Amino acid sequence: MLKLRSGIFLAVFYINTAVFLILGSPLLLGPRRWAMAGLKTHGRASLWWLRVICGTRLVVRGLEKLPPGPVIVAAKHQAAWDTFALVTLMRDPAMVMKNELMSIPLYGWFSRKFGMIPVKRETGPSALRAMLQEAKDRAAQDREIVIFPEGTRRAPGASPQYYTGVALLYEALGVACCPVALNSGLYWPRRSILRYPGEIVVEFLDPIPAKLPRREFLSQLQGSIEEAVARLHHEALSAATPPPEPDIEIKPIPLQRSSGDA
Repeated sequence: MLKLRSGIFLAVFYINTAVFLILGSPLLLGPRRWAMAGLKTHGRASLWWLRVICGTRLVVRGLEKLPPGPVIVAAKHQAAWDTFALVTLMRDPAMVMKNELMSIPLYGWFSRKFGMIPVKRETGPSALRAMLQEAKDRAAQDREIVIFPEGTRRAPGASPQYYTGVALLYEALGVACCPVALNSGLYWPRRSILRYPGEIVVEFLDPIPAKLPRREFLSQLQGSIEEAVARLHHEALSAATPPPEPDIEIKPIPLQRSSGDA
């Protein structure tokens, strides 16, 4: 039954996405706020289908901690779920994303319309400078700047691998950073079609004030997110009907000095 439900959801999810991209294409010609409304509608529809078909619910905690105005939202990244679900929780988010995604027909066109922030990770410092300028422009528009500090999905329980690009963004913008913990990877595992029933929790944590020294900022960011993720992990696995526990040993590793997270 789990495989059947997961397969049905996978088909519905992609059909739902295709319908929004094709039927919503006229939004490319309208104001950006209309396109953003369409993006959030797609996210909410996907969450609804996930709950109805697979029994996977979204629980949000601490949203009141998200500061108003321009802010960096640094979120744990465990599943593709994060890329559409988090958008529904914020006022006007601009996500830092891989530049190659901008080349995908319709998807890439919409990403540019949304004002997402592309980064060419393979070009090094010049790409980072371009990303920072784009981020400054979005912050000037009073938007939330969303970044995954580890740059890519990390399986639940995997050793944290935070890059320093988020600190460069923090220094360049001079705004507070709101860490976000989640447990999506337990219910939406990587490289699998299975979608497990239960509660995906997204928790907004205490904001980190602007203008802290880089090392202190990175320490607070990684410490707060990883502590909360471990707590959410334990909470999920202690539920009456827990998801499977990932077979991964936790081994913290040093912060990475690379632009790969941008």
